Amino acid sequence: MKRAIIAAARVTAALVSGLAVAAIIGSGTAHADPQACVIQRDAFSATATCHDTGAPAGREYALIVDCWGLHGIPNAFPFYAVGPFSQSTRSFVPTGQATGACGTNWGAPSLNVGVITNAHVEIYRQ
Repeated sequence: MKRAIIAAARVTAALVSGLAVAAIIGSGTAHADPQACVIQRDAFSATATCHDTGAPAGREYALIVDCWGLHGIPNAFPFYAVGPFSQSTRSFVPTGQATGACGTNWGAPSLNVGVITNAHVEIYRQ
């Protein structure tokens, strides 16, 4: 029993240390493709603002947030893992804005929790 408690304490300490390092290193501003978008991010949220006035009609973008933390394993509910995972926002227009975080998915609360390590914008629909 004592070994299990010590092992759990070590895993918890490693998780907290990893989250702290990712929070410190992962902060900042990034420019992403498409070039008409600017991403502002910190350890817990990211915002993409796009000004692509020359985009073709019907084009939509999505903000992809790369995270590190506790997340559900795909197709293996109720099991969880600690490590990298990604979240995406709803699509938005080329002259719009989106906000993402590691604890939400498509506007609904999830059991994932982590810090942002990177964020970028992708074309969702051409």
